[in-house]
Amino acid sequence: MNLAVKYPKLFEKLEDKEIELRHLLNVDENYEDYDSEEYEFDHEDYNYVIYIADPVKEALGKEKMEEFMVKLHDHDTFENFVASEMDLYGVKSNLSEEEIVALTLNLVEELM
Repeated sequence: MNLAVKYPKLFEKLEDKEIELRHLLNVDENYEDYDSEEYEFDHEDYNYVIYIADPVKEALGKEKMEEFMVKLHDHDTFENFVASEMDLYGVKSNLSEEEIVALTLNLVEELM
């Protein structure tokens, strides 16, 4: 997928036009890990963790990041949603990781 073509408004604001998806955001499956305190989201309530990386936060700016968080929270795709920080969310959804990435980037693109 050519990210710059799919998300032109976002890439217009990014300094690095060759940036990869993993530098924009990460969506990871949340699972029970007794040895780690990395995530503070209960795996039964939140099956994915979304992290919005600095390039997206900078492109959106603080005000739009707040709006983005509210739009993501209100999206009917998520059964549960919690924001640990402005850029770190726990969500429960039946979507796949790829579908959550697409949904998230589409919301970012809408706000640009």
